[in-house]
Amino acid sequence: MHRVEAHTPREPGPGEALVAVHAAGICGSDREVYQGNRPEGYVRYPLTPGHEWSGTVAAVGAGVPGSLVGRKVVGEGFRNCQVCERCHAGETTLCSAGYEETGFTQPGAMAATLTLPARLLHVLPDDADLTAAALLEPAACIAAAALKANARPGERVAVVGTGTLGMFAVQFLKAVSPVELLVVGTRGDREALSRQFGASDFRLRDEKLPDDFDVVIETAGSASAARTAAALLRRGGRLVLTGIPAPGADGLDPTDLVVRQLEVHTVFGAPPDAWAHAVRVFGAGLLDPLPLVTHELPLTEFPRAIELVGAGDPQVGKVLLRP
Repeated sequence: MHRVEAHTPREPGPGEALVAVHAAGICGSDREVYQGNRPEGYVRYPLTPGHEWSGTVAAVGAGVPGSLVGRKVVGEGFRNCQVCERCHAGETTLCSAGYEETGFTQPGAMAATLTLPARLLHVLPDDADLTAAALLEPAACIAAAALKANARPGERVAVVGTGTLGMFAVQFLKAVSPVELLVVGTRGDREALSRQFGASDFRLRDEKLPDDFDVVIETAGSASAARTAAALLRRGGRLVLTGIPAPGADGLDPTDLVVRQLEVHTVFGAPPDAWAHAVRVFGAGLLDPLPLVTHELPLTEFPRAIELVGAGDPQVGKVLLRP
């Protein structure tokens, strides 16, 4: 169940900032929260959802530069402790103090304002489009995948999956000047958008596929997509998995991984360097999230927004809520 309540901004304490929210995106994990089937330990009720967002800094607390006020920003979701071994190594999404994330265990951005640690903010260019910027959280997760993939100019690269994450992966890979950029999906209607973002080839998953790519990023979130992605690679190729399949799914064949000496990476969330990479690429005009947005609704239409996200309608892309 849900309810819409009057919102009272929480004044920022030391080290915090108060952000006026411009827009908040909805993804499958928000639908999980609403339906009550997000894994235990990764949600704390009651809560205000919203982990994908953009906004403008309205006020700052003690110890935070006043120059932040009035700046357009996005912000990291993971509330890392900054003092454990993993945080010191820069692997903040692996913080050993336990899982805390905006919109899941901490109040999120489906409200007029959001108060959070200022250290989590990433400042955008003054002319940034805040509607587009609301998609930088999923873009940052794919930025993490792109950094791990380490694709080099002239390599043959591929993306499996044609949703929001897949389309971001196409743009990040296009930016490194591959000689070939293949997109593999299950819906032919995504070919035009894939090519718009830089794909040189598009194939459906049940077509004959090559097996000699240097880098593949998987974004579809199914065990079969992971197997398809691995099969696209040459021996010694690099695979990055970002989708989250159902628990207990039949995965990759370990013998195949070893014999073909594949390099396999995974991504869950985005550490600060990936956020910085996403913001930099966005600011440089190499990342265009706007074509992915199909619906913008007021916060009061949250039920309809959740319904749209789960409807499986090919006409529904990214859904944004505007407070």
